[in-house]
Amino acid sequence: MPFLVIRGRYHVKGYAPDGDSIRFEPLNPSLLDDLAGPPAKLNARGHAQLRLEAIDTLETHFKAFHQPMEFAKKATDHLMAQLGITGVEWNATGTKVVAADDDKPGYILAREVESNRRPVAFAFAGAPPEADGSDLFLTPERLLLSANAEMLRSGLAYPTYYQGLFSDLRLALTELSIAARADGKGLWPHDKTNAGFAVTGMSSITEDHVILPKLFRRLADFLEAGGPVAGFKEFVEAMRDEVLIISTAHTTHFDTLIEVIGNVVRLTEPPENLIFRG
Repeated sequence: MPFLVIRGRYHVKGYAPDGDSIRFEPLNPSLLDDLAGPPAKLNARGHAQLRLEAIDTLETHFKAFHQPMEFAKKATDHLMAQLGITGVEWNATGTKVVAADDDKPGYILAREVESNRRPVAFAFAGAPPEADGSDLFLTPERLLLSANAEMLRSGLAYPTYYQGLFSDLRLALTELSIAARADGKGLWPHDKTNAGFAVTGMSSITEDHVILPKLFRRLADFLEAGGPVAGFKEFVEAMRDEVLIISTAHTTHFDTLIEVIGNVVRLTEPPENLIFRG
């Protein structure tokens, strides 16, 4: 299935963008109806919330929680810079953009809308060579020009793959992420996802440890309920998150990839070796 070229403009004023999600105003909103999945949700300003394909950055506002803000903020700033947005000012609590030179032209390449009614997209600044509404067979070379790719190149995002991403595109993004890790870029020198990290309370994952956001979200939900760390695997098991281990082509559940020894938690597979389903 080809990607659909959708021209539009990026907006952040009045919103709380982060490193993997931003508001987009399509010039022709009806094009969103051509994407697979549920109808995309547009707000009163005609803006859709995008979910950027194949990346996950540290959470700035998951429920009432966040991850270490140094890298969450760096990711947010870097994404906006890639899309041409400057002069960004936040409110006193850092929860909403109150001023910015935004309303910047750009385009997305998308095929579907996810369950939360956000278009899943590769985001680009400027005008595309193709006409608005064109079908495009995306190549790795073109993909590397996207903001998504740059977030992995900078080491400020984790590769996080879901079912349906073409293998040649996934491999190109994995190469970027592995190179960023090897070069010690961005968050990678601080990442504890596979090495393991001690969970001594909510602050240990909101303030101290840099970990894969998917793992953080599960831990935040669990710790919010007040359970002992020893029960975390069982908590995740009940969620039945299906995941494919790429290197072995083995389908399992997320809990089987989580190790808990005492109060130390770790993921046993690197993020780029996983494809989540659903």
